Amino acid sequence: MKVVLLAGGMGTRISEESAYRPKPMVEISGMPILWHIMKEYSYYGYNEFIICAGYKQEYIKEWFDNFFLHSSDIEYDFTEGKKEVVVRETHVEPWKVTIVDTGLNTMTGGRVKRVQKYIGNEPFMLTYGDGVCDVNIAELVKFHKQHGKIATLTSVIQKQEKGVLDISEVGEVRSFREKRSGDGIPINAGYMVLQPEVFDYLKDDSTIFERVALEQLSDEKQLMSYVHTGFWQCMDSVREKKILEQIWDKGNAAWAVWNEGNKNG
Repeated sequence: MKVVLLAGGMGTRISEESAYRPKPMVEISGMPILWHIMKEYSYYGYNEFIICAGYKQEYIKEWFDNFFLHSSDIEYDFTEGKKEVVVRETHVEPWKVTIVDTGLNTMTGGRVKRVQKYIGNEPFMLTYGDGVCDVNIAELVKFHKQHGKIATLTSVIQKQEKGVLDISEVGEVRSFREKRSGDGIPINAGYMVLQPEVFDYLKDDSTIFERVALEQLSDEKQLMSYVHTGFWQCMDSVREKKILEQIWDKGNAAWAVWNEGNKNG
């Protein structure tokens, strides 16, 4: 199953960082948050990624182009008057990464629609490139397969301005709307699993995935919620970036399931 990552927005709320690079490439203690997200999926055995790039998309491509070099021990030998390069040891990830320029101003649904040809007629996962979570992806996929509907999203309870959900006792999302101040109910944390039929709900570049596809799927009783009670944190501001860095530096990064001591199975 392929993993689609939304990484094309301008990140205006963290402009101190995104003025120079895309928000998903803003670093948490030396590595882009995009890398952190991919590491979690990889821990659960999902190593094929499609990145929906847009704003400063060349930065993402150049980072991955240099990823092997920067993740390896390299010997440069100039003793014979020419350069010989020997890779002594590599620490590169087992990833297959497709980076797609999905446009500068394309909406989220339009970005997903543009990568349809790389996904094919098969289920896939989708999440945002600016938040980390310790959701058990194996259990999330299992839940999705069991209910048999088109879409599953991961919900958490956070006091943040994200899309909020009305969820039935069996997990069916009865309505999807934007958050209002004072809400203390589940919100969409991303980490979605989708059937290929979801492409029927995506029209063109102007389609907003959350306001069109998810709302319509909810109306048709085709959207389910996987409730996550563990860690989730987006990175919409410099303050939130610093929070994530402090958690990482203290060795308490719950999302780092690939590290010994943080594994949740």
